[in-house]
Amino acid sequence: MKRSILNSLVLASMVTLVLSCRPKKEIVKAPVAPVTTSVSDKKMENIGSLTSKDLPFNTLSLKGKAQLSINGEENGVTINIRIKKNEKIWFNITALGGAYEVARAVITPDSLWLMNRPQKTLLRKPFSYIHQFANEQINFGWLQSILSGNTIKEFMVEKSDLVQENAVWLLSGTSESLAYRVLFNTLLKPSALTLNDAEAGQGLKVDYGKYTPINNALFPSDFKIVSAVGNKKIAASVEFIKIESNVALEFPFTVPKSFELIN
Repeated sequence: MKRSILNSLVLASMVTLVLSCRPKKEIVKAPVAPVTTSVSDKKMENIGSLTSKDLPFNTLSLKGKAQLSINGEENGVTINIRIKKNEKIWFNITALGGAYEVARAVITPDSLWLMNRPQKTLLRKPFSYIHQFANEQINFGWLQSILSGNTIKEFMVEKSDLVQENAVWLLSGTSESLAYRVLFNTLLKPSALTLNDAEAGQGLKVDYGKYTPINNALFPSDFKIVSAVGNKKIAASVEFIKIESNVALEFPFTVPKSFELIN
């Protein structure tokens, strides 16, 4: 397999894994009886109630077992994710029970560094390179919000439609060619997020399930993701065995001299 193709598959896997997690510990379930929220013309007040449930954090450290499917081919890996809010997302993917590192990467708001150990290559690209595998409007903040189960600020605006459907909130709208839809549960946390760009042939679906308390808020302890771009389909879930918030973190990224730099 050519290096460029393998690097693309590793990157596509990385983007999907960064957006998908399924922790083992179950703490909080959305109650069957809905939280009472009045329906009124005070749209921004209601949107404010939803954004107030966002998880506050400075850092996140996550470790888990991931199941990744690329065009129907299944692979099981171990993944570590570290986030410094608004600055960087670091991760590594290992196989053979964590004994063999497959890839390591750092994503910042303007850049991407991907180290592919099997191919001994270092990919250095602007953040926009990710748009080959996701909608071009997706930015660093979107990745961070989806991973933490927080709302996407660009959607929480007055132009969005907000209605109650079966006693829970449904937020929807369009941004250029992208249609978005966010269904909230009775905890006022996202239960499903759909991004669809029919014109570009791109779609992303995230299903959130259980939530667990962190920092006096809620972290998504169960969600799955499916991404489709053209004829490429990637699905992933991660079962976390360790979740830490607001701890001191390092983001190691030492590249061997023998690795080939790909710009």
